[in-house]
Amino acid sequence: MPHLFSYGTLQKEQVQMETFGRVLQGNKDALSGYKLSMLEITDPEVLRKSGQKYHPVLEFSGNDDDQIEGVLFEVTEAEILQADEYEVDDYKRIETVFKSGKKGFIYIGK
Repeated sequence: MPHLFSYGTLQKEQVQMETFGRVLQGNKDALSGYKLSMLEITDPEVLRKSGQKYHPVLEFSGNDDDQIEGVLFEVTEAEILQADEYEVDDYKRIETVFKSGKKGFIYIGK
């Protein structure tokens, strides 16, 4: 089963219900070598679901001291595609390895 790492609005139960139709199960995890910046969201549907104009976005730093805490959720292949719809075009999905040693997907800035 694929894993999806959330460091932002996908941790909100309301966003999960509207995006996936269920509350996701996951465990806390961390990602090294990245830092967060903020991205202004203009997509009206994402604004409505999240209630936030600015969303965090991951940027690769290459510095192991930079760590992002979040939750690694178990999702289905279909839910990965639903997450792709939720994340606006300013993000792209890549696979990486987390502190736990598990593999999963993250969304980073394009």
